[in-house]
Amino acid sequence: MPAPMANVSERRFDPPSLAISTVVFALSAGAGNSADDESTADGATLWLPLVRRIREPYRNTWALPGGPIAWNESLEAAARRNLHETTDMTPNYLEQLYAFGGTDRSPDLRVVSIVYWALVRPVEADKAVTGDNVRWFRTGNLPELAFDHRDIVDYAVWRLRNKMEYSRIAQNFLGDTFTLAQLREVYESVIGRRLDPANFRRQMLASNTLIETDQVLAGARHRPPRLYRYKPELAQGSTAS
Repeated sequence: MPAPMANVSERRFDPPSLAISTVVFALSAGAGNSADDESTADGATLWLPLVRRIREPYRNTWALPGGPIAWNESLEAAARRNLHETTDMTPNYLEQLYAFGGTDRSPDLRVVSIVYWALVRPVEADKAVTGDNVRWFRTGNLPELAFDHRDIVDYAVWRLRNKMEYSRIAQNFLGDTFTLAQLREVYESVIGRRLDPANFRRQMLASNTLIETDQVLAGARHRPPRLYRYKPELAQGSTAS
């Protein structure tokens, strides 16, 4: 006869469970499917998708996309599978962020989460499947989150801001070439405030990290802006293909 299922008190003595969560950052809500209708015309913003939990604990509470790890898949493969199953996204940039294993993360059992982060361009964000249980939120206007997912988001934003200072991670929001105005929008979205265009242009050109191309932005009215790219030797960080 099979053994009876352990109750909550008994499960507290079980070995920790392992799970995957992913923080996905974008400059705009995928296909306009956001839970925040407030206009953002007065400033650039950073967005991320959240999933409504359909079971306890924290039933009906918003959480980061994630789930279990199969016995025969790598951590990255699990992150990609869970993200694709919940949002239908397959981001190009996916990097392991941190491990969260506080003893009080879950009310009924010990769970250790391996957290990844992804940076997506607008065309990738627009492919996300959204609905009643998957929505985009501004990082500055998040609802109550399950577990310690708010701490995870805060940590991811902090890491992103720090990494902007020494890498070309902004490229993962833009593509290989971009205008200085587009690059400034990335910085404004990450740091959460407007930057003076003239000062930003002067600082970026003096940073010795950009290469001016012989191309201009297609379809621009009047005088089209010049396109730039990062110098190839500048470290970018881990990019999964």
